[in-house]
Amino acid sequence: MTANIPENTTAGVPAADTAPHITVEGFDSPIPEIVELAAPRDGVPLVIETQSALERCAAAIAAGTGPAGVDAERASGFRYGQRAFLVQIRREGAGTWLIDPEPFENLDIINDALRGVEWILHAASQDLPCLSELGMWPDKLFDTELAARLAGLPRVGLAAVIEQLLGFGLAKEHSAADWSTRPLPEPWLRYAALDVEVLTELREELIELLQADGKLEYAEQEFAAILDAGIAPPRVDPWRKTSGLHQIRDRRQLAAVRELWLERDSLAQKRDVAPGRLIPDSALVAAAKAMPSTVPQLLGTKGFHGRAAQREAPRWLRCIAAARDLEDLPPLHLPTNAPPPPRVWADRDPEAAARLATARPLLQAKSDVLNLPLENLLTPDYLRRVAWRPPSEITEATVAAELRALGAREWQVELAAPLITEAFLDPQPLPPKEPKPDPAAAGRQG
Repeated sequence: MTANIPENTTAGVPAADTAPHITVEGFDSPIPEIVELAAPRDGVPLVIETQSALERCAAAIAAGTGPAGVDAERASGFRYGQRAFLVQIRREGAGTWLIDPEPFENLDIINDALRGVEWILHAASQDLPCLSELGMWPDKLFDTELAARLAGLPRVGLAAVIEQLLGFGLAKEHSAADWSTRPLPEPWLRYAALDVEVLTELREELIELLQADGKLEYAEQEFAAILDAGIAPPRVDPWRKTSGLHQIRDRRQLAAVRELWLERDSLAQKRDVAPGRLIPDSALVAAAKAMPSTVPQLLGTKGFHGRAAQREAPRWLRCIAAARDLEDLPPLHLPTNAPPPPRVWADRDPEAAARLATARPLLQAKSDVLNLPLENLLTPDYLRRVAWRPPSEITEATVAAELRALGAREWQVELAAPLITEAFLDPQPLPPKEPKPDPAAAGRQG
């Protein structure tokens, strides 16, 4: 195994066309030797926070060439919501720009500068919502995380993919930082700039891998589907996502969770703080189960401690009292057209269970051959839905139509529909269930 370490590095970053490569037996393509990314090749940019600077930024980006690497930093767990507190953009000929969105009503001017330009993001579904709040939305997308999954890479985090394909070490120690901090510390800005430093090179490597395996069309369809889907609508009854809600089996206690969650959310929004920093979900559930009626009882509830618990104790007690007096209680479960959990299929519908049990191994084998995760070959929920309620006449055409209606992309339909049809037309019988042991009989034998 040989390596060629380049000497022409700038600020710790090897030139893009001279990155070191080594050849390792068992791999189809060269594997770079690890070189730590110490600092951006052009230095750490100043943060854009004035209108005149934003206009210069937009002009430079518009004059650049090729795709643009884009990223955003949020303050998840610190501030209310998921808005962006820093936007990073790098484009050939324009360099790297760091934009503080807080002083601006929107970033429409940046979106206009990127009109018709392909955006390179890593895990686009995480950043597109907060970018859209700023008036930014790509005309064309390349998602390096999704591309890495389709390429069959064993690890798909940004640092891992950069290391595997480019041979650069990328530190991620500031990923969970409070990006609402002002001014932002220089090490954080260096980290943020490095996040977009080599996205263009990474895209090129991933395209090469995907083309070699005949998967580039798969990726392009996936990227287009993300853009076509847009931003998901607000969740119905978001309070039902409270962690630990499954412990609640009483509708009045459920109402207490709802009242507490809504009040906490309102207060968190007013104070611009993450709701969990006021009162954790576990405390809401514990209080709903205990239904305390006095401040000492409330503060004695597990998890109900800290400044917000004590200062706002009357507020939380009013929520519980309101739930106690409610006549119109929320249902324990919302109606859904989703299939039941597969673990109960054998009892409820053995034929559906047999269809699912026969189709899964066929799809798994196909994903193994293609070297991509099973969930990327076909969304598991799509398989469960079509297995639970198959078309009245099972043919490859009808199965394909069902998959398309659920949202499967055309490449997924072409690969999965024949296998699912084969499984549904000849489902293998389920193995006989083993009888449950009889404790009483065991006691008699003893």
